[in-house]
Amino acid sequence: MKKAMLKKAAVTSIALLTLAGGAGSAFADGKGNGHNERENGKQEDRNNGGKNNGNSNVNNKGNNGNGSGINLHFKDEQDLKWAMEYIIRLASKGVFNGYEDGTFKPQQQITRIESIVAAVRLMGLKEQAESQAEMSTKLNFKDADQLTKKYPWAVGYVAVALEKDLFNETDDAIQADKPATRLFAATLLVKALGLEAEAKAKVNSQLTFKDAKSIPAGSVGYVEVALEKNLITGYENNTFRPNQPVTRAELAALLDRTDEQLPDHDAAAITGTLKVSASAGSITVVKADNSEVALALDPNVFIFRNNVKATAAALKAGDEVLVRTYQNKVVFIEVTKAAADQVVTKDSGKFDSYKVNSSGRMTIISITKDLTTGGTQKYSYAVSPEVTVIGDAALLEVGQALELTLTNGVVTAIKVVS
Repeated sequence: MKKAMLKKAAVTSIALLTLAGGAGSAFADGKGNGHNERENGKQEDRNNGGKNNGNSNVNNKGNNGNGSGINLHFKDEQDLKWAMEYIIRLASKGVFNGYEDGTFKPQQQITRIESIVAAVRLMGLKEQAESQAEMSTKLNFKDADQLTKKYPWAVGYVAVALEKDLFNETDDAIQADKPATRLFAATLLVKALGLEAEAKAKVNSQLTFKDAKSIPAGSVGYVEVALEKNLITGYENNTFRPNQPVTRAELAALLDRTDEQLPDHDAAAITGTLKVSASAGSITVVKADNSEVALALDPNVFIFRNNVKATAAALKAGDEVLVRTYQNKVVFIEVTKAAADQVVTKDSGKFDSYKVNSSGRMTIISITKDLTTGGTQKYSYAVSPEVTVIGDAALLEVGQALELTLTNGVVTAIKVVS
């Protein structure tokens, strides 16, 4: 399957993926004790307790939990911790928004049926699956009747999963409510990404995990491919824990890793420095090459500043930021380095001289001030590229009275006193 198709599917239809099996954090290097692990520098709170209560908005309707738009704010945000960025990035694409009660339940375990539906949607087959669900689809699993009664909307997904070889040939039951394990999720993901042939070619790979014997021989190639593609890793104590259930929050990290390997024409990541504070629902980011990009803020934009949730009003010129956009609107901002608090001062005197750079922009301005002991003293200041001139600039001659506004010692406004 072409990567572009996979990516389009990932953007438009991963509602179940967020509720699916194994995730990057579960697959990430950990401390080996199941708690306080780190993924990309973010603190994890690894609690795999809880059962799926069936109230998730992940269903055939794709309800986003608030009736319209996207939801980037959950009642249990304090429990999301290290996974918040991953979760918000996925939620920002409108692909999953938690539960009907406004929570996300990050530590809740994922079931096999949720994982299967997720894989089908990742493959861009959502419409095909849902059209089959509306028809009389006969499944030859021994627990097919249970699926039809409890998850009628998922019947089409299971049918498509069968067609696309996401099940093993020996599977005789769906086991819809069984927790998805790391091994189950890794295998399913490799298949969904079209890497099954590569996995089968690596069936004789030698895994070095301490618990490698717990991984069935037929699954070794899938684990090897997942490792090579950096979709998963083991734990720091050199275990893989194939039978460990995974959580919703953990999945967010997995999806983030998957996204990095697939092109995305609807979403983008931008890093740089805020040119000015946010205003009129937009920001301007100066990138590393000094180019500027103006970006509109989504009404539901989620902002992190100083490691806490913030509003657009908290953003400051000079903040170094990671910006995530979706469909040309900013949906996520993380201030990776906050600008120093601005100190605004005033000074006044008579214009003496100025210097310009090769582009003709003023870089230094000098004024003179009368001393109480007689005579004058010259003072020179750096000038901001965004300096504002107030008054008649034509009067800017030697001896002209000026009032300077300085922000952190740099001139940001020059007032010509008439």
